[in-house]
Amino acid sequence: MLRCITPLALATAVLASPAVAQDVTQTDNDWFTAGQARIQAELAKQANTNTAKNVILMIADGNGVGTNYATRLFMGQQEGGLGDDFVLPYEEFPNLALAKTYNVNAQTPDSAGTGTAMMSGVKTKAGVIGANENVDRGDCSTLPGNEVTSITEIMHGLGKSAGFVSTARVTHATPASVYSKTVDRGFEDDSKLPEGCDTQKDIATQLIDAMEAGLVSVAMGGGYRHFAPEGEELPVGGTGRRTDGINLVERATELGAYHAHNDESFANAPVDGTPLLGLFESSHMMYSADRFDEPSLADMAEAAVTSLSNDEDGFFLQVESGRVDHANHAGNLARVVTDGVAFAEAVERVISMVDLSETMVIVTADHEHALAFNGYCGRGSDILGLCMEIDGNGVEHTGEPVLGADDKPYTVAGYLNGPGSVLTQQQDGNYYGGRPEVTEEQATDIDYIQQALVPRSSETHAGPDVAVYAIGPWSHLLNGSIEQNVVFHAMHYAASAE
Repeated sequence: MLRCITPLALATAVLASPAVAQDVTQTDNDWFTAGQARIQAELAKQANTNTAKNVILMIADGNGVGTNYATRLFMGQQEGGLGDDFVLPYEEFPNLALAKTYNVNAQTPDSAGTGTAMMSGVKTKAGVIGANENVDRGDCSTLPGNEVTSITEIMHGLGKSAGFVSTARVTHATPASVYSKTVDRGFEDDSKLPEGCDTQKDIATQLIDAMEAGLVSVAMGGGYRHFAPEGEELPVGGTGRRTDGINLVERATELGAYHAHNDESFANAPVDGTPLLGLFESSHMMYSADRFDEPSLADMAEAAVTSLSNDEDGFFLQVESGRVDHANHAGNLARVVTDGVAFAEAVERVISMVDLSETMVIVTADHEHALAFNGYCGRGSDILGLCMEIDGNGVEHTGEPVLGADDKPYTVAGYLNGPGSVLTQQQDGNYYGGRPEVTEEQATDIDYIQQALVPRSSETHAGPDVAVYAIGPWSHLLNGSIEQNVVFHAMHYAASAE
């Protein structure tokens, strides 16, 4: 965190600067003094080398540097500013790295491989969870001998509790990396397992096994359908999908877990260390902009921290904002950034609850998306709206849209591919089209799909690095350009250092 710099201390620092000895004229400029303050804050940093009693890994799925930039502008503009100078809660963390996210067989990664990298310390193939690169995706016979040990298992071995919360299905790739070992992320329930697959269980069953073993004490998110028998009506709507006739929710409650499925049951959940299983939707939880009768990510994170804190030996917690990713896939930037704000609020809630002298908190993403930003936009252009002209006589934009060579305005942000493609397929099978006209009102609507180039039903992930923000014990180990699996090694060292 940045410390407060007094005017006297700042003046002393400025006067002591070699540059100022050369009569630099801009020393009273706000940007200059802010830069001096930042340097003083950097000089004041001291490494925390305590053993981490607790480790919290917070992942906004798909929140690469570009997506994070969009959320920063949106949150800042929502609070009445221009946006670009806004600081998200985790952007104040003292340590920062850039992580390379590729899978061993994929330049553009998938969340199973990236989740495994962060949770186990090894990179693996796309679509594989809790196993190394020697497995063949989808081939159950290749799993034995290639399983890897997760940070969850290591923390359990240290006597600590563990859990996770997610706005995606609890059986989805990133949360499943907390507890599962599978040759295919798609094996979420037994109906998805291939015939003759007897070397692994489905992911939902593995979660309840992990809760029975005491490996996972808190599991909350969506995905109810993977825990109930086929055709059984669910209290959250929809029906179950299991073909083995087993109701895994009943099995969990018989083991002593508390089950929540809506706001009321969540509000009544014990946070005294009783195992918690929250399944609030048949599939993924709602987007933050549409949320109804289910807890927010911040609420789930708070309940998890409170519950896990009953363990005197400490805990590990993974918090995932899964729907940032899904809104990107849909080309719907408005829901990307509203879920991004919900994630920022969860980070703020969590760091207010823990002692950072003994708790390592890492905030990162698993990958980026094919989101791109147009220019040349004047400051204050709505991140969801049209790119407005730069005002050469002032600071804020002129209010006049910048036009492309086709004499049409364009939005600040768009996608390289996705459902908003300006090309459409005609009956002859070929793609034709051009950019449609778009107004500020249309572009800023919550349901607006950003314009894209390459037509695809779902926008793709992208390969650029993601930021890793860290605070707490040994967080300074996360620095510079790193491979994504180094996140695990920093957590492991922080928790086991003496």
